[in-house]
Parts: sequence; C-alpha cells; structure tokens
Amino acid sequence: MERVNKKVTVHLDEKQTITELSQIVQRYDSEIILKKDVQGSWYEVNLKSFLGLINLRLQNGDTLLVECVGQDAEAAFKEIEDFFSE
Repeated sequence: MERVNKKVTVHLDEKQTITELSQIVQRYDSEIILKKDVQGSWYEVNLKSFLGLINLRLQNGDTLLVECVGQDAEAAFKEIEDFFSE
C-alpha cells in the first residue's frame, strides 16, 4: 500500500471551488487527510468529507500537510498538489 505524506502551499484563484476539489478526490480509493496548523494546533480533516473541507477555511498561503494512503496515493497526491498550485 502506498503512503504519501507531503506539504503543499495553497495557491488558489477565485474561480476554483472546494466543490471541484471534492469531486476530484472522490475518484480515488485512497484515504486522503489534510492537516492545517491553526494557531499552534493541528486541525485534521478527511478530504472526502465536504463539511470537513468547508471547516478548514483554506486561504492562499496556507501550508497543509497532505497524507494519502492507498493503492492510488501517489496519483491522488499529484492531483491535489496540482489543484492547489493553479
């Protein structure tokens, strides 16, 4: 089973939505966790949870720790990284 654990910096344009991100990750079998440092405490959500994604309140410049675990973890991470880099 593959495991990817890397940091990503958020760079979104105003056209991108969390709905698009949610649709992207639903194609993968891997478990995908986003971790964000909020004032010294790590906030962790399952990226496949739309409500969890909303609660992260992502902003440009945020640094996230992305953890993907599963048979398609590398592909899932690459697409998430591409989404946040657009």
